[in-house]
Amino acid sequence: MTRMIFVNLPVNDVARATAFYQSVGFVRDPRFSGDDSASMQWSEHIVVMLLHRDRFAGFAPLPVADERTATAHLIALSLDDRAGVDSFVAAGTAAGGTADVRPPQDHGFLYGRTIADPDGHVLEPMWMDLAAFEAMQAAA
Repeated sequence: MTRMIFVNLPVNDVARATAFYQSVGFVRDPRFSGDDSASMQWSEHIVVMLLHRDRFAGFAPLPVADERTATAHLIALSLDDRAGVDSFVAAGTAAGGTADVRPPQDHGFLYGRTIADPDGHVLEPMWMDLAAFEAMQAAA
């Protein structure tokens, strides 16, 4: 079996969360989605599972955190270019997210922003010029 990553997120409203993730480029996989869940494909090997908080709680060994009041994780997502980062944040903001919950980062070879989804999960769309980073490292 191919190695994959499945990120499970608790959400208050599956339909609202699904609309947000679709707006920033995720694709809903109906085979693994239902009334209390949505399987959202980011790439061939990365899937975000949006689970209603009650369903999520059935899998969680501890109480489910409210990410609107505390940070439990940061999910960085690579994009093809700087414009893609800005488009991701603009689309997510239009779909109910909160842009730039942390100031944008611009290091020349790396550009990143943040957006919180409607449930407070922080996504970090980013672009990196790996060749420029490696050249900078070699020069140092």
